Amino acid sequence: MSAKITPISADEPRVWAFTPENRAKVDAAIKKYPAGRQASAVLFCLDTAQRQHGWVPQAAIEHIAAILGMAPIRVTEVASFFTMINRKPVGKYLLQVCGTTPCWLRGSDEVFAAIKEETGAGKGETSADGLFTVMEVECLGACVNAPVVQVNDDFFEDLDKDNLKAALRKLKAGEQPKPGPQNGRHASEPAGGALTLKSIAGSSGVQS
Repeated sequence: MSAKITPISADEPRVWAFTPENRAKVDAAIKKYPAGRQASAVLFCLDTAQRQHGWVPQAAIEHIAAILGMAPIRVTEVASFFTMINRKPVGKYLLQVCGTTPCWLRGSDEVFAAIKEETGAGKGETSADGLFTVMEVECLGACVNAPVVQVNDDFFEDLDKDNLKAALRKLKAGEQPKPGPQNGRHASEPAGGALTLKSIAGSSGVQS
Protein backbone atom coordinates (compact mmCIF):
# COMPACT_ATOMS: atom_id res chain seq x y z
CA MET A 1 0.00 0.00 0.00
CA SER A 2 1.35 3.44 -0.92
CA ALA A 3 2.34 5.68 1.99
CA LYS A 4 0.43 8.92 2.47
CA ILE A 5 2.35 12.05 1.53
CA THR A 6 2.47 14.84 4.10
CA PRO A 7 0.15 17.70 3.02
CA ILE A 8 1.97 20.85 1.96
CA SER A 9 -0.61 23.39 3.12
CA ALA A 10 -2.59 23.86 6.33
CA ASP A 11 -5.55 24.57 4.04
CA GLU A 12 -5.60 20.98 2.76
CA PRO A 13 -9.11 19.47 2.61
CA ARG A 14 -9.53 16.01 4.17
CA VAL A 15 -11.49 14.67 1.20
CA TRP A 16 -11.72 15.82 -2.38
CA ALA A 17 -13.42 14.66 -5.57
CA PHE A 18 -14.13 15.95 -9.05
CA THR A 19 -17.55 17.46 -9.62
CA PRO A 20 -19.76 15.30 -11.87
CA GLU A 21 -19.12 17.69 -14.76
CA ASN A 22 -15.35 17.58 -14.32
CA ARG A 23 -15.34 13.82 -13.77
CA ALA A 24 -17.05 13.45 -17.13
CA LYS A 25 -14.27 15.55 -18.72
CA VAL A 26 -11.62 13.41 -17.03
CA ASP A 27 -13.27 10.17 -18.16
CA ALA A 28 -13.44 11.48 -21.73
CA ALA A 29 -9.73 12.37 -21.62
CA ILE A 30 -8.79 8.94 -20.31
CA LYS A 31 -10.67 7.27 -23.17
CA LYS A 32 -8.34 8.97 -25.66
CA TYR A 33 -5.50 6.66 -24.58
CA PRO A 34 -5.05 2.90 -25.16
CA ALA A 35 -5.98 0.44 -22.43
CA GLY A 36 -3.36 0.43 -19.71
CA ARG A 37 -2.12 3.90 -20.66
CA GLN A 38 -4.61 5.92 -18.62
CA ALA A 39 -1.72 7.51 -16.70
CA SER A 40 -1.11 9.60 -19.83
CA ALA A 41 -4.11 11.71 -18.76
CA VAL A 42 -2.47 12.76 -15.49
CA LEU A 43 -1.61 16.32 -16.53
CA PHE A 44 -5.15 16.89 -17.83
CA CYS A 45 -6.49 15.60 -14.50
CA LEU A 46 -4.21 17.92 -12.53
CA ASP A 47 -5.18 20.93 -14.62
CA THR A 48 -8.87 20.09 -14.25
CA ALA A 49 -8.46 19.71 -10.49
CA GLN A 50 -6.72 23.07 -10.29
CA ARG A 51 -9.45 24.80 -12.28
CA GLN A 52 -12.03 23.28 -9.94
CA HIS A 53 -10.27 23.99 -6.64
CA GLY A 54 -7.94 26.89 -7.47
CA TRP A 55 -4.87 24.79 -6.59
CA VAL A 56 -4.12 21.07 -6.23
CA PRO A 57 -4.37 19.74 -2.66
CA GLN A 58 -3.00 16.39 -1.52
CA ALA A 59 -6.48 14.91 -1.41
CA ALA A 60 -6.86 15.71 -5.12
CA ILE A 61 -3.49 14.05 -5.83
CA GLU A 62 -4.72 10.86 -4.18
CA HIS A 63 -8.12 11.06 -5.89
CA ILE A 64 -6.42 11.37 -9.29
CA ALA A 65 -4.02 8.54 -8.44
CA ALA A 66 -6.96 6.26 -7.63
CA ILE A 67 -8.73 7.11 -10.88
CA LEU A 68 -5.62 6.50 -12.99
CA GLY A 69 -4.31 3.49 -11.09
CA MET A 70 -1.08 5.31 -10.17
CA ALA A 71 0.86 5.60 -6.94
CA PRO A 72 0.23 9.05 -5.39
CA ILE A 73 3.97 9.80 -5.51
CA ARG A 74 3.90 9.41 -9.32
CA VAL A 75 1.13 11.99 -9.59
CA THR A 76 3.04 14.23 -7.19
CA GLU A 77 6.15 13.97 -9.40
CA VAL A 78 4.19 15.35 -12.35
CA ALA A 79 2.53 18.06 -10.26
CA SER A 80 5.86 19.22 -8.83
CA PHE A 81 7.62 19.21 -12.22
CA PHE A 82 5.23 21.53 -14.05
CA THR A 83 5.27 25.06 -12.67
CA MET A 84 1.72 25.74 -13.83
CA ILE A 85 0.41 23.30 -11.22
CA ASN A 86 0.06 25.02 -7.84
CA ARG A 87 0.39 22.81 -4.75
CA LYS A 88 -0.62 25.52 -2.30
CA PRO A 89 -3.33 28.20 -2.31
CA VAL A 90 -2.99 31.16 -4.66
CA GLY A 91 -5.02 34.32 -5.11
CA LYS A 92 -7.99 34.67 -7.38
CA TYR A 93 -5.60 36.22 -9.92
CA LEU A 94 -2.22 34.54 -10.40
CA LEU A 95 0.22 37.11 -11.79
CA GLN A 96 3.07 35.33 -13.55
CA VAL A 97 5.66 37.98 -14.39
CA CYS A 98 8.24 37.12 -17.04
CA GLY A 99 11.70 38.02 -15.78
CA THR A 100 13.73 36.62 -18.66
CA THR A 101 16.17 38.88 -20.52
CA PRO A 102 13.85 40.55 -23.12
CA CYS A 103 11.24 41.40 -20.47
CA TRP A 104 13.92 42.49 -18.00
CA LEU A 105 15.46 44.81 -20.60
CA ARG A 106 12.01 46.24 -21.32
CA GLY A 107 11.13 46.92 -17.69
CA SER A 108 10.08 43.82 -15.76
CA ASP A 109 11.54 45.39 -12.60
CA GLU A 110 9.12 48.29 -13.08
CA VAL A 111 6.32 45.74 -13.55
CA PHE A 112 7.12 44.13 -10.19
CA ALA A 113 7.23 47.57 -8.57
CA ALA A 114 3.82 48.49 -10.04
CA ILE A 115 2.28 45.25 -8.78
CA LYS A 116 3.74 45.80 -5.32
CA GLU A 117 2.44 49.36 -5.19
CA GLU A 118 -1.04 48.43 -6.41
CA THR A 119 -1.60 45.11 -4.60
CA GLY A 120 0.91 45.09 -1.74
CA ALA A 121 2.28 41.72 -2.91
CA GLY A 122 5.88 41.13 -3.94
CA LYS A 123 7.49 38.10 -5.59
CA GLY A 124 6.18 34.87 -4.12
CA GLU A 125 3.54 36.68 -2.05
CA THR A 126 -0.25 36.88 -1.97
CA SER A 127 -1.99 40.19 -1.34
CA ALA A 128 -3.72 40.71 2.00
CA ASP A 129 -7.14 40.68 0.31
CA GLY A 130 -6.39 37.28 -1.23
CA LEU A 131 -6.92 38.55 -4.77
CA PHE A 132 -3.40 38.46 -6.18
CA THR A 133 -0.48 36.04 -6.03
CA VAL A 134 2.76 37.15 -7.68
CA MET A 135 5.28 34.79 -9.26
CA GLU A 136 8.37 35.35 -11.39
CA VAL A 137 8.54 32.91 -14.30
CA GLU A 138 10.82 32.19 -17.21
CA CYS A 139 10.06 33.11 -20.83
CA LEU A 140 6.36 33.29 -21.67
CA GLY A 141 7.11 33.31 -25.39
CA ALA A 142 5.84 36.82 -26.15
CA CYS A 143 9.21 38.58 -26.24
CA VAL A 144 8.27 41.04 -28.99
CA ASN A 145 5.55 42.35 -26.67
CA ALA A 146 7.78 42.61 -23.60
CA PRO A 147 7.29 43.14 -20.74
CA VAL A 148 4.58 40.53 -20.25
CA VAL A 149 2.46 39.29 -17.35
CA GLN A 150 0.22 36.23 -17.54
CA VAL A 151 -2.92 36.70 -15.45
CA ASN A 152 -4.50 33.28 -15.01
CA ASP A 153 -4.95 32.19 -18.66
CA ASP A 154 -4.54 35.61 -20.29
CA PHE A 155 -1.45 37.51 -21.46
CA PHE A 156 -1.10 41.23 -20.78
CA GLU A 157 1.63 42.70 -22.96
CA ASP A 158 3.50 45.94 -23.71
CA LEU A 159 3.22 46.88 -20.07
CA ASP A 160 4.36 49.94 -18.21
CA LYS A 161 3.61 51.09 -14.68
CA ASP A 162 0.48 53.06 -15.62
CA ASN A 163 -1.29 50.62 -17.93
CA LEU A 164 -0.54 47.67 -15.64
CA LYS A 165 -1.93 49.51 -12.63
CA ALA A 166 -5.04 50.35 -14.64
CA ALA A 167 -5.55 46.67 -15.47
CA LEU A 168 -5.03 45.64 -11.84
CA ARG A 169 -7.58 48.21 -10.68
CA LYS A 170 -10.15 46.75 -13.07
CA LEU A 171 -9.49 43.27 -11.70
CA LYS A 172 -9.92 44.60 -8.17
CA ALA A 173 -13.26 46.07 -9.19
CA GLY A 174 -14.43 42.75 -10.61
CA GLU A 175 -14.05 43.89 -14.21
CA GLN A 176 -12.19 42.01 -16.96
CA PRO A 177 -9.57 44.17 -18.69
CA LYS A 178 -8.91 43.32 -22.32
CA PRO A 179 -5.91 40.99 -22.65
CA GLY A 180 -3.10 41.50 -25.17
CA PRO A 181 -1.09 44.67 -25.81
CA GLN A 182 -1.93 47.42 -23.35
CA ASN A 183 -0.38 50.23 -25.37
CA GLY A 184 -2.90 50.25 -28.22
CA ARG A 185 -0.97 48.33 -30.84
CA HIS A 186 -2.47 45.38 -32.71
CA ALA A 187 -0.93 42.02 -31.84
CA SER A 188 2.83 42.24 -32.57
CA GLU A 189 2.69 44.90 -35.27
CA PRO A 190 4.94 47.96 -34.94
CA ALA A 191 3.62 50.70 -32.70
CA GLY A 192 1.40 52.90 -34.85
CA GLY A 193 0.35 50.11 -37.20
CA ALA A 194 1.73 47.89 -39.92
CA LEU A 195 4.51 49.25 -42.13
CA THR A 196 4.23 46.65 -44.90
CA LEU A 197 1.46 44.90 -46.89
CA LYS A 198 -0.59 48.09 -46.82
CA SER A 199 -1.82 47.49 -50.35
CA ILE A 200 -4.03 44.58 -49.24
CA ALA A 201 -7.64 45.65 -49.71
CA GLY A 202 -9.41 46.54 -46.52
CA SER A 203 -6.30 46.16 -44.38
CA SER A 204 -5.86 49.82 -43.32
CA GLY A 205 -2.62 48.68 -41.81
CA VAL A 206 -4.34 46.08 -39.63
CA GLN A 207 -4.48 42.44 -40.69
CA SER A 208 -7.53 40.48 -39.58
